[in-house]
Amino acid sequence: MKIALIQEFSQASKNDLILGQLRGVAEPLGHTVFNTGMHYVDNPRDRPEDYSDENPRLTYLHIGIQAALLLNSRAVDFVVTGCGTGQGALMSCNMYPGVVCGYCIEPTDAYLFLQINDGNALSIPFAKGFGWGAELNLEGIFTRAFASPKGQGYPADRKEAQGRNVRLLDDVKRRVAKPLPEILRALDPEMVRTALTKPFLDCFLTGCEDGELEAIVRELAA
Repeated sequence: MKIALIQEFSQASKNDLILGQLRGVAEPLGHTVFNTGMHYVDNPRDRPEDYSDENPRLTYLHIGIQAALLLNSRAVDFVVTGCGTGQGALMSCNMYPGVVCGYCIEPTDAYLFLQINDGNALSIPFAKGFGWGAELNLEGIFTRAFASPKGQGYPADRKEAQGRNVRLLDDVKRRVAKPLPEILRALDPEMVRTALTKPFLDCFLTGCEDGELEAIVRELAA
């Protein structure tokens, strides 16, 4: 499985910690981890003049764009993200077709969401409740998320009904959401362009399997 970690500006200073826990769990299991968001924060006071093309200010709005492109193009199979509360990233991701993001505070959340709802993204609060022992909680979340196949149902005898609901929800989302290329063309081009960081492009262009999405990204990134 290919997993992308997408970090926004407010919690980017924790990127090394989160990435380390994710890689420590996922890579020994045979998964590949990409770090496509912000790696650090140069401006703890959040001064606009401290951002640049090389270090753009990614918010949870940009997280949703990255997640949608990476998952719909099949450049990655799963997204780990979040923000201060985890709520903004959750809402942003779930606006887009092809993204099913769950809210995750503890390991049980990760396990039950992936077994019952068979999603492809997790949003974690990286400020609220993120204190002493937070790295242990992250290790538990990532272990529960990636150490076993997802979509197996919980309890086991509910697998068939839960799988049916997953498929129905996917169908509903396809019917109510616009196609992603149409969405991207309707958004502010500058907002989309800001989301196209170099680490994101390295991941997206390496694994993209959708020619139309790749063409849009190359046009906007040029």
